[in-house]
Amino acid sequence: MAAVQRPASSSDSDERKRKRMLSNRESARRSRIRKQKQLEDLVNEVSALQKDNSQLSEKINVATQRYAEMECANNVLRAQAMELTERLRSLNSVLHIVEEVSGYAVDIPEIPDPLMKPWQIPCPVQPIMALADMFEC
Repeated sequence: MAAVQRPASSSDSDERKRKRMLSNRESARRSRIRKQKQLEDLVNEVSALQKDNSQLSEKINVATQRYAEMECANNVLRAQAMELTERLRSLNSVLHIVEEVSGYAVDIPEIPDPLMKPWQIPCPVQPIMALADMFEC
């Protein structure tokens, strides 16, 4: 027997509309919850990145300060090295005069050029003493 399709009643249509409306509301609610969660995640990420940025900035400031202190100390050491080199030159010239006047052979050490071989210590036998307050600028 052939089944006869009957037209959809208005109550069936109303029921489908109501189910569709409920489904859409639920879908919209889930979408709002998902967007709220994404927003919270982004806010948390921004907060964490700002904290990291602040910590990195502080580390950079500390490193910059230490660099400036070391540069100052290096400048002091360079000036002292130049002064000591000049003193050595002066003493060597006195030794040359003594050698010429007395006639005795005097062992006059060669003045090292720190720019040619800065990694070599000119007088490794004598330790160099320094005080912490010596490096204040």
